[in-house]
Amino acid sequence: MADRPDIAPLRQRLRAFTNARVAIGRVGSSVPTAAMLEFQLAHARARDAVYDALTPGAVEQGLAGWPTISVHSAAPDRATYLLRPDLGRRLRPEDAARLQVEQAQLAIVIADGLSATATMAHGAALARAMVERLRHDWRIGPMVIAHQARVALGDEIGEAMGAEMVVVLIGERPGLSAADSLSAYLTWAPRRGRLDSERNCISNIRPPHGWSIADAADEIVRILSRARAARCTGVALAGGEALTAGEGPAY
Repeated sequence: MADRPDIAPLRQRLRAFTNARVAIGRVGSSVPTAAMLEFQLAHARARDAVYDALTPGAVEQGLAGWPTISVHSAAPDRATYLLRPDLGRRLRPEDAARLQVEQAQLAIVIADGLSATATMAHGAALARAMVERLRHDWRIGPMVIAHQARVALGDEIGEAMGAEMVVVLIGERPGLSAADSLSAYLTWAPRRGRLDSERNCISNIRPPHGWSIADAADEIVRILSRARAARCTGVALAGGEALTAGEGPAY
């Protein structure tokens, strides 16, 4: 039996608010064939996003000539990276030594994370938009392209570069509705051992279904300005005097 036509207007209204799998209909006790095929395709895309490797050349091409440095975490390959999150948070010793000659107030890290697909789709464009807005207010170092990276890898990178702040642009864990979603993590005074509560995060940077590149860049600039004035990020920034009365959290 086909799905009831009288609920079609409700289905259309729901889908106007989300691309999640809502009101997909049914055929008897099963979902429609088209919906099942779409689900299987999304699952395959999510798996590919997790296992795909970051292509540095593709990122560098989108940075319009801005200098870059490629680094690796202590995870030697993708399989190890997925099994050992702790190694993805540690920088290879030889890469730490290379970064120490690059002093900057702001370190920008473009990292594969759990979706190199997202990083290659949006990372360079967002980094370029940030530079356009920040280059007169911050001394920005070379873009650091990080392989097999977790968020906390940015702490060691920022510390090695002597940065006041680090922004890590990293691919999010893929879902069955989004395999190309990027996040930005901002940390004041980066150093090894920083807690997740000491960061601010903007997630779902994924035009046209999430944050646009321009809006995400504007929000990052806003948080950077607040963090610099308050000399903190994370819970301390979102709940402290860094926010004026009546404003919501900074992310």
